[in-house]
Amino acid sequence: MIKRNLKHTFSLLNVDYVKLNAKWNYRNVISPYYRIYYIDSGEGELSDAAGSLKLEPGYLYIIPSFTLCSLSCTDYLGQFFVQFFEDSVDGSSLFADNRVILKAKATEMDIALFNRLLQINPGRGINRSDNPKVYEKDIYYKEYQELNNQQNISTYLETQAILTMLTAKFLNPQLFKHPEQKNIPVKIAETLNYILVNLHQDLSVNRLASRANQNVDYFSRLFKQHTGARPLNYINEKRVERAQYLMATSRMSYSEICAQTGFINLSYFSKTFKKLTGTSPSEYKKQMYQVCFNH
Repeated sequence: MIKRNLKHTFSLLNVDYVKLNAKWNYRNVISPYYRIYYIDSGEGELSDAAGSLKLEPGYLYIIPSFTLCSLSCTDYLGQFFVQFFEDSVDGSSLFADNRVILKAKATEMDIALFNRLLQINPGRGINRSDNPKVYEKDIYYKEYQELNNQQNISTYLETQAILTMLTAKFLNPQLFKHPEQKNIPVKIAETLNYILVNLHQDLSVNRLASRANQNVDYFSRLFKQHTGARPLNYINEKRVERAQYLMATSRMSYSEICAQTGFINLSYFSKTFKKLTGTSPSEYKKQMYQVCFNH
């Protein structure tokens, strides 16, 4: 029998049912956590680089972490939502190669799962001001972490199971379009795993090529051929993603985040962060407040 270990787990952030109006209108949002919506009335719209999707009753939608998107409602929208973080043993993501908004027809089981998630996790909605000066992020995320820690083992496992089942809905082969797969050389595959678990270390191209026992130029060409990105660009993308995650889930200062993600100084961190996300770290933090607190 083949043993298959589950590498990915989820940490609940918020779950609630809300009635939204035209104030729910946010552009160019990018967050370090997942969102899944179930719409039961009204209409709205989600859009990403691939296009737009109408939010309509009877459907589920997922916005994977680090997916640049826009959210809007022109009049009225009844929405169940859950927001949660993804954790994995090697820092990888289920949607790493498919960060797009997906839509699926909801079943009675899906609706029951949302209702059960609400039932076993009361008081996990968003009821705060959208002004970051009113609510400190440290307090907010410390609160959600403490609530998760207070869950008994039964609630924790059931919450984990429901989040897994809802996420699995969007990994169905008919819905989840995997990019064309190529056989990745073992040395490149091993390098990708090494990068994810050692973002805080020296990850120069010379060092990575040496680890793979390859010439630097040959290694770089092979890396780009199988990932679509040059080694340094790939590393910076993963470092910024990890920085976004730490900004949302910890009380680390920017200096501490730099150390944890391998950026040599705050200036390079800020420059790279803005280049890849379109906003500065402080602007990103403010945007994250506004979307979280208004939902």
